[in-house]
Amino acid sequence: MRASRLDDPEHAAYAWGRFRTILKWNLIASAVAALLGLLALRWMAGPVPWFMALMTVMGIFMTVGCAALLMGLVFISAGTGHDAAVDNTMPDNQI
Repeated sequence: MRASRLDDPEHAAYAWGRFRTILKWNLIASAVAALLGLLALRWMAGPVPWFMALMTVMGIFMTVGCAALLMGLVFISAGTGHDAAVDNTMPDNQI
């Protein structure tokens, strides 16, 4: 198994710091998307019950936030060489 750059504590600290910065910006983007969704709902449907507004905001916020989290993990994994460090060979007799 090859070594990953995440095994180096200094590089790992830099990578995770960058990941946290990306997540902070994505948190802001999630909040903006939720607010825009709520405004669009208000514009298209008029006044809505508070529970519907709350669930709309939570649904949009969590969807955008989870997508950002998963994409951030993909970027940190690929960007640090962690993916390349995995031994992905199979024996010849297995399909």
